[in-house]
Amino acid sequence: MKKSLAGILVGISFVALLGFGLTGCSKSEPEKAVRAPAESEESSLLRVSFAWPTYIDPAVGNDNSSSSAMVNLYDTLVFPLADGTVKSWLAESWEVSDDGLVWDFILRKGVKFHDGSELTADDVVYSFERLTTIGEGYGYLFGGVSKAEAIDDYTVRFTLGEANGLFLPSLVRLYVLNKDVVEAHLASEGAYGDKGDYGKEFLLTADAGCGPYKVSEFRLEEELVMTRFADWWGHFNPKAPEEVRFLAVTEAATIRTLMSNAELEISDQWQSVDAFENLQKLDDVSVAALPTFMELYLMMNTKAAPLDDLAVREAISYAFDYDTAVSLEWPGTKKSVGPVPQALGGHNPNVKTYDYNVEKAKAALARSKYAGNISDYTIEIHWISEVPDEEKFALLFQANMAAIGLDVEVVSSPWLSVVENTAAPETSPDLVMIYIPSDMPEVGPLLKLRYHSSTAPTWSQNEWLLDPELDAAMDKALATIDVEERFAKYADIQEDIAARASALYLYDAVEKHAYQDYVDWPAAKGKASPLTGYYIYAADIGIDK
Repeated sequence: MKKSLAGILVGISFVALLGFGLTGCSKSEPEKAVRAPAESEESSLLRVSFAWPTYIDPAVGNDNSSSSAMVNLYDTLVFPLADGTVKSWLAESWEVSDDGLVWDFILRKGVKFHDGSELTADDVVYSFERLTTIGEGYGYLFGGVSKAEAIDDYTVRFTLGEANGLFLPSLVRLYVLNKDVVEAHLASEGAYGDKGDYGKEFLLTADAGCGPYKVSEFRLEEELVMTRFADWWGHFNPKAPEEVRFLAVTEAATIRTLMSNAELEISDQWQSVDAFENLQKLDDVSVAALPTFMELYLMMNTKAAPLDDLAVREAISYAFDYDTAVSLEWPGTKKSVGPVPQALGGHNPNVKTYDYNVEKAKAALARSKYAGNISDYTIEIHWISEVPDEEKFALLFQANMAAIGLDVEVVSSPWLSVVENTAAPETSPDLVMIYIPSDMPEVGPLLKLRYHSSTAPTWSQNEWLLDPELDAAMDKALATIDVEERFAKYADIQEDIAARASALYLYDAVEKHAYQDYVDWPAAKGKASPLTGYYIYAADIGIDK
C-alpha cells in the first residue's frame, strides 16, 4: 500500500533543525523612513554582488553564487521552506512504496521551459541522468538512486537501491533542464561518449530551464544578467524585479560606493565586519544577519608533513585562540562545536573540542615524530583573497603558532586557485580557510561532502582522510530510515572525525548582507530557506524604489 506524502512535513528530523532565530538583524538605531518610491526604469532591477566564479550548469555548480543563479533559472520537484520542510513544486504530489524504495511523482501540466516547450517526465529523467553521470555539483546527493524512469508524460518514478530518509529533501537540488535544448547543443567531443560534452560548454553561459528568470547575458568574469520569464507557471511578488544582475565584485570600497549610490540592492556576504558596520551607517541601508547551515573550517592537509602527524595537528588545535577569533566576528556568532554546524539535525554536542591551551599544545608537539626538527618546516595557511575578513584569522593563527615554535607563512589565494589546487593532495595547501555550507538541513550530507573519499578532490575538503571504513560508516548512516538510529550513527561519525584533529572548527557562521531599505526581502524577515542559494530567490523579492 502506498502513502500520499504531498504537503506533509518531511519528518521530525527537519522540524527541529531551525531552532535558532530566523529573524533578520537590522540596525539597532530607531527605524528609518524608507526611501519614497520614484519613477525610474530601475524600479524593477535587483543587483547583488557575489564572489566569483559562477557556474550556472546544474550538473556543475554548487557554491553560493552558482546555487543562487540556479534557483532562479531552474525549478525542482519540491521547494525548501524556512522551517526545514519542503513543499510541492514541479511535482503536484507524490507517493512512496511501503518499503521506501519506489517514489512516484506526478508533475504539473502546462509548465513551460524558456523556449516555450512543455516540461515532461522525460526532461526530469534526463536531468537526473545527466547530473549523476557528470557527477559534479550536487550529483553526490543521488548516489543511492538506482533508476529514474518516465512512466508517462507526467509521472516520474525513482527506484532507490535502499531506503533513504533524505531522498525527498535532496530533490531541491535536482534542477530540471530542457532535454531537447541540451541535446541540440552537445559538443561532438567530450568525456561522455555519444553525449559528447553533455552540453557543458553551452550551459556555461546559457540556460535550459523553466524557472522564474532566464539568462539574457553572461560575461563570465563580470556579470550574469537574468530577465523575468513571463510564462513562468509560479507566482511572482507583485514588485519582483524585471531584471536581476549578479555582479562579480566584493571589493569593499566599490561595494560601499554602489550601496551609497543605490546602484546595488543586496551586497555579498564576504564583506569585513568593519565594512558592514560602515555600510550600516549609510542612509536607507540595513544589515541582515541571517542563519545558516555553514561553518568556517581551517582545514589541514593530513598528507603533507608535518601535518601528517596527529600530535602536530593536536598541538595546532590547542594553540589557536578560538575566543579571540569569534570576538572578531559579527555579534552573536558562536564557536563551533565539532565538525558540523550546531543548527543541523543530528549534530553531536558532546564531541571532543579544543580550547586555547598553550601548555597542552607544547606537550602534544613534544610527543610528535617531528619534535626534534619542527623548525625545518614552514607551514602555509591560505585565506581567500575575495574574503578580506579571513586575513585577520590567518594572522591570528600565525601569531598563535609562533608561541609554540611553528613557522607559519600567510598566503592570500584567489578562490579560483583554491578550487584548482584542492583537487589533489600534492597541490592542496597545508591549511586553507573555507566556509562550507550544508546542502541539506541534516548533518549526513555535509559529513559526506566534507569527509568522504568520493568528494575528496573538491574545494569542500582539504583534509584528504581517504578512509574506507569512515566512508562505509557515512554511507550506512545515510541509508538509515529511522531518524533516531540515523542520528546515533551520525554522532559516532562526528566523534571519529573530531578525534582526528584534521581541521580547526572556528565558528558557525551567520550570513551577513547589506541591503537597501526599498528591498522587500523575505530572507531578512526569516521567511526563506537557509539552504545555499535560496536567500536570493528573486521571484519572492520586491523592489519598491
